[in-house]
Amino acid sequence: MILKLSNLLDYILYQIEKPKVNLQQEINHLEDYISLEKMRFHDSLKVNFQKDILTENIEISPMLLIPFAENSFKHGKISNGFLEIDIKLSATDNELAFTIQNPSKNDLNSSVGIGIDNIRKRLQMLYPDKHQLKIQDEEATFSVSLKIQLEDFQNK
Repeated sequence: MILKLSNLLDYILYQIEKPKVNLQQEINHLEDYISLEKMRFHDSLKVNFQKDILTENIEISPMLLIPFAENSFKHGKISNGFLEIDIKLSATDNELAFTIQNPSKNDLNSSVGIGIDNIRKRLQMLYPDKHQLKIQDEEATFSVSLKIQLEDFQNK
């Protein structure tokens, strides 16, 4: 647990300064984050993380996916004794597709925090006109779908 936390802190503190990181690095740190949350939630967390990565040389901006996972753990609703989070990640040379879904608290009195706004601004800065971010906050489910066109960014 200490090693995973140490790796994650190193990534957050030092790798964020890099313009790009290998997608596998981002996945590794996302998995470390999920492992830490599993320890915190004990037996009340179910995470289904599906990956379909067709090439190994994909680079993305660091800390692009982890904030969405943080949001799911922070705002997800435990239902029937479990918090269930579904994550799907697929990538080709040309496109990255990421979705995350969790049960929603659906509190009408809660306001949208600054995290989502910061993510939107960051995506617009890093991938202007090359991304699609769809956020759906429905009655019982919160979901995020992110698609990024990568072809222009792989060779920069």
